[in-house]
Amino acid sequence: MQSQRRSSWVMAAYAAPSLPLAALGLPLVVYLPNHYSASLGLSVSAVGSAFLLVRLIDIIFDPIFGTVLDRTRWSAGRFRPWLSIGAPMIMIATWMLFMAERGVGLGYLWLWLCVLYGGYSVCTLAHSAWGSTLSSDYNERSRIYAWWQSGNVIGMILVLVLPVVLATIPQATIRGVPAMGWFIVMLVPLAVGAALALVPEPRATTSGIEHKVGISAYFDLIRRPTIARILFADLLLHIGPGVAGALFFFYFEHVKGYSKTEAETLLLIYFISAIVGAPIWAMVAKKLGKHRALMTAAVIYALVQFAIPFVPATSLLVALPFLIAAGLPYSSAGVLLRAMLADAGDEERLRTGQDRTGTLYAILTGTIKIGMALAVGSFIVLGWMGFDAANPAASTPIAMRGLEWMYAALPGGFALLATWVLARYPLTEARHAEIRQKLADMDRAAPQATVSSAAHVVQSPAQ
Repeated sequence: MQSQRRSSWVMAAYAAPSLPLAALGLPLVVYLPNHYSASLGLSVSAVGSAFLLVRLIDIIFDPIFGTVLDRTRWSAGRFRPWLSIGAPMIMIATWMLFMAERGVGLGYLWLWLCVLYGGYSVCTLAHSAWGSTLSSDYNERSRIYAWWQSGNVIGMILVLVLPVVLATIPQATIRGVPAMGWFIVMLVPLAVGAALALVPEPRATTSGIEHKVGISAYFDLIRRPTIARILFADLLLHIGPGVAGALFFFYFEHVKGYSKTEAETLLLIYFISAIVGAPIWAMVAKKLGKHRALMTAAVIYALVQFAIPFVPATSLLVALPFLIAAGLPYSSAGVLLRAMLADAGDEERLRTGQDRTGTLYAILTGTIKIGMALAVGSFIVLGWMGFDAANPAASTPIAMRGLEWMYAALPGGFALLATWVLARYPLTEARHAEIRQKLADMDRAAPQATVSSAAHVVQSPAQ
């Protein structure tokens, strides 16, 4: 594993696949459920159930693929070939889902969601795990994932700006969700190609013969104290923004009374703030440590969310400071938790002698998906309360009140709970430096150990 500082060109190329993956991820949470219920005629509860079911199936896929990724020892690398396999799956399924017309049923939605999430899982897991191998330095890892998270946020901004730009072009014949689909299908091969061409992949530390990983390793890792705190904090910090994202347009249009264009402007400002926040949290982590920086960001986010219901619905200028303040902490979890998991991977390699990078990032991806699945499940709760997506004015008063507090109070509460989880996080910069030194000693002794092991294997049949 390399410890040198990577150039900005390499970091930009590494971040490139984040653009289409995030450009896809945002519509999957914010636009597509709304589109299939409000525009294509499916009930809000049915759409919420379809997304929830596919996400739960997808979660089961992650540990299986994580162990496969850890066993992969292709000449082209462990991560690069999988990124190449997942990209076409995303392109085909995106076309089928985003270009669908009124009259499609739940079976159609469910089938192509399965294909899409399969390709999405392969790409996101391979891509995020690849980043952990680009440096072994405690602070450089924060920088790597700051680039990664900036790519994510830029991708979300691009897909948000797309409808606004197309609205200014009278000749444009494709708009809305189909336009987002075209954008993703065209961007995927360009971004993935740039990463494959320009970003190196260091050789795996352990050999495929030594590396014995199964599903049991998945549960063994979950029980580790360092990893358990990362995963629980990650779950909490994704449920909250996931709920807020899924309910964003419903809340600002039907509770606060903003127009669709005004709501899209607020969401755009939110994500622009998140781009600014990504390098800020990497710098804060260098001063305070990663877990303390993340705790700080979570508290700020919680306070802003608790304040939003009291913001008068008068003008964009009144709401903008709150969306900026909520957006700045948004990137903190994506940047710092992945960097923290890379450090935890070093701790596990020292403990077991095995590189479990793929399994670790499969676990993290799984908690993110659980959080997002529960977030989309807020659609089901709204349906039970009597919320009508096609005609919100006909919704029950309790549904409108529930919408307001689900958007504001739930995310803030989860963020505060995450700070409590992180309060006793054990893997500090000093502890990580000790681990890296022991790993360096272990790696220097590895060649002799491998020779001795090989000799033992040769002699065994004669015994």
